[in-house]
Amino acid sequence: MKRGIRSLLATERRILTLVVAILLVSMFVAFGTGFWLLFRLVYIIALAIPACWAFVWWNTRGLEADVDRRTMRAQVGQEAQEVIEVRNRTPFPKVWLEVEDPSDMPGHQSRRVVIIPPRRSRNWVVTTPLRRRGLFEWGPLRITAGDPFNLFTRRRIIGGAQQILVYPPVVDLPHFQAPPANLPGEGRFRRRTHYVTPNASGVREYAPGDSFNRIHWKTTARRDELMVKTFELDPASDIWVVLDLEKRVNAGRDEESTEEYGVRIAASVARHYIVQNRPVGLITFGSDLQVVEPERGQQQLTRILETLATSYAVGDAPLGNLLMEEQRRFGRHTTLIVVTSATDDHWLTAIQSLTQRGVRAAVVLLDPTTFGDNRSPLLLYGQLMASDILTYVVRRGDDLTLALSPTGSGASTWQA
Repeated sequence: MKRGIRSLLATERRILTLVVAILLVSMFVAFGTGFWLLFRLVYIIALAIPACWAFVWWNTRGLEADVDRRTMRAQVGQEAQEVIEVRNRTPFPKVWLEVEDPSDMPGHQSRRVVIIPPRRSRNWVVTTPLRRRGLFEWGPLRITAGDPFNLFTRRRIIGGAQQILVYPPVVDLPHFQAPPANLPGEGRFRRRTHYVTPNASGVREYAPGDSFNRIHWKTTARRDELMVKTFELDPASDIWVVLDLEKRVNAGRDEESTEEYGVRIAASVARHYIVQNRPVGLITFGSDLQVVEPERGQQQLTRILETLATSYAVGDAPLGNLLMEEQRRFGRHTTLIVVTSATDDHWLTAIQSLTQRGVRAAVVLLDPTTFGDNRSPLLLYGQLMASDILTYVVRRGDDLTLALSPTGSGASTWQA
């Protein structure tokens, strides 16, 4: 945006400089020769320059504008909408106004040239399809007026900038499976929850905000005061999704990269288990370490998507180091799902060590050769299968719903 403004100003200065040069040369030649036509040219240019400046100055006076940016959070595949309104408070029309709400969102186009009648307003809706995840800015609104000869340009900046967070896309994974964790005896892992579950553990006094469907009427009648039921969660293994964001192992560019595929897979796997009311956590190491502790519910999915929206493959921590540093989080009641495009066997030792301690693991292995890299994952795939670690293989262009299913993974993928 700044580069475009500088270019426009440079063009404006060049034209104005050229016109002033023509004025000076014409004036010099007119006085030297007395040619009447040059005198008229001098008069016209001398009057046109201040007239153009006054026109531009007047054209940006008495303007008001509002921008209603309706979308602050959305997901790739959805649309961002904003309503722009420009009002003319003067009794004269405003012509050739260029109105733009700039943004770094890919595909965002809001520039429009409008004419606003006296004491009227113009409004329109700008719709931008969201093509890429991330945190983007749009605004402030910029209104630009110019003269017919492009000698002068005047801009007004209205309002401020706002941010929009775009979540990564998710796909349904109805057939995705990971080995279940070894849970100890029933009851040891039950814990209190604010969710309504089949396991009522007791009663307590009613508190403002409690739902009426949680009132235990028999106890209420016996104690003559409102009492509500408390609940416990069923024992269930924690699901940890570990996304490898080491820069060294990333392959491909933009949307067709192992980074984007990995983020999409991590988001989809997290959603798959959260829909089943399972506690899901996330670990990534891009620009820094990001840990989302396992929880259940839609809010947890939102936290995971927020983290993944701004996670990029810029890290310098190898996957093996990350697994060993965070191993204290993984126990016998944990299922670990690793998403990576690393083909070296340095991290294989780490995941084997975890499985020997009782951690159940699955790996989603992105094939770098299909993203323009020459690192083949075939040897690593064989080592993972020999270690009895369930492994899915995803290639560029794969349908993730099919690739992350038992029929689309494992040996059958390589035979294809």
